[in-house]
Amino acid sequence: MANWSDILSEIDNGSNYDLVRRKYLKKLSSHTKRNVIAYYSGWLQKQNFPAETMVNDSDKNGFMSAIDKLDISKGLDLILHTPGGDTAATESIVYYLKSKFKDIRVFVPQLAMSAGTIIACAANEIWMGQHSSLGPNRPPAQWRVCTWHHRRV
Repeated sequence: MANWSDILSEIDNGSNYDLVRRKYLKKLSSHTKRNVIAYYSGWLQKQNFPAETMVNDSDKNGFMSAIDKLDISKGLDLILHTPGGDTAATESIVYYLKSKFKDIRVFVPQLAMSAGTIIACAANEIWMGQHSSLGPNRPPAQWRVCTWHHRRV
């Protein structure tokens, strides 16, 4: 799998950003034989966390659209990178995802803060690198059923 520098180089050499993103998500899905969705924002590059970088009610529509034609029996791998956001929207997204998938794995490549922590802790498994971080939240007890995996990269 490519690293971030390889991906940026591919984009800098003329590849369309969306095509590159889809290519690597498809590669990951082919490798794991699972559905893969990436939920992330460029919040580290933007100052003062603009509202569009935070979890909000419109994100549920995005999840619904992304999941619409997926084979839900394959489970879901969710790549998550977020500063957090609205609690009610987060709860709604979690309940929606859990109503669709019996097996959810969350991969945190860097940070899943606040609402991102809640989403991660609602999954069956959380996969993180040594450098990855979750926020200091405590999700509701009924969501804390996940298995933690840390991998040295």
